[in-house]
Amino acid sequence: MIQIHQIDFKLKKKKRIGRGGKRGNYSGRGIKGQKARAGARIRPALRDVILKFPKLRGSGNKKIEKKLITINIEAIDKNFQAGESVNQETLRRVIKIPKSWKSFRVKILGKGKLTKSLIFSKDFLFSAKALEEIKKSGSEIK
Repeated sequence: MIQIHQIDFKLKKKKRIGRGGKRGNYSGRGIKGQKARAGARIRPALRDVILKFPKLRGSGNKKIEKKLITINIEAIDKNFQAGESVNQETLRRVIKIPKSWKSFRVKILGKGKLTKSLIFSKDFLFSAKALEEIKKSGSEIK
């Protein structure tokens, strides 16, 4: 019969250090710090750079807005001679258009009467009444 003092076993448990890998105490993680902790992950530096840029919400939906300037036929009749051409450059002497405006549209309205024959630019927008007055006076739209 076997007695208890004859059983061969170790009472001392193996010391658990490092855990994971064969590199002793720290398992290749060095001593302390963010990189030594479990679940440690350092965010890429590029991510921080991207976060500093402002968010341009809806930047793809911006429309270039053309400014609209209206002028009546009576003002054109006062300031232009018969046979003269009416375009965006010649209109600058009648109405003040800021030089900073690179793009704008001119709409000619039908208030007043046109007594002279003029040559209008086709770039203008015309109201129905203005077109009527232009046809009556014998003016052209080129």
